[in-house]
Amino acid sequence: MGFADGANSFELLLLLALTHFLCDFGLQSDRMACEKCAGHDVTLPWGWWLGSHVAIHGLGVALVTGVPWLALPEAALHAVIDRLKCRGRFGIGTDQALHLCCKLIWVVMLRFLP
Repeated sequence: MGFADGANSFELLLLLALTHFLCDFGLQSDRMACEKCAGHDVTLPWGWWLGSHVAIHGLGVALVTGVPWLALPEAALHAVIDRLKCRGRFGIGTDQALHLCCKLIWVVMLRFLP
């Protein structure tokens, strides 16, 4: 059972968004933010940093929703979005909008699909 048991769709989306910002800014160190991008591996290869970062996001989604399997698509999509941002395809605004769109998708899936 997740923290969002009994929450309506808006409340679930709010909890997921707040958890996202905690994971993306509060729990992500400056070192992780820089070194998760290929070519910036100073202390560890970039994949370790990115993998750890997306695992934290996956855990956050699993805990809030109470659905452990949602950790996998959350982590996978978060990794793709962050890699694209690292490669300069878009900036932080688009990055954050795409991450929040993922949270909306999880809410729709959980609330409206059988």
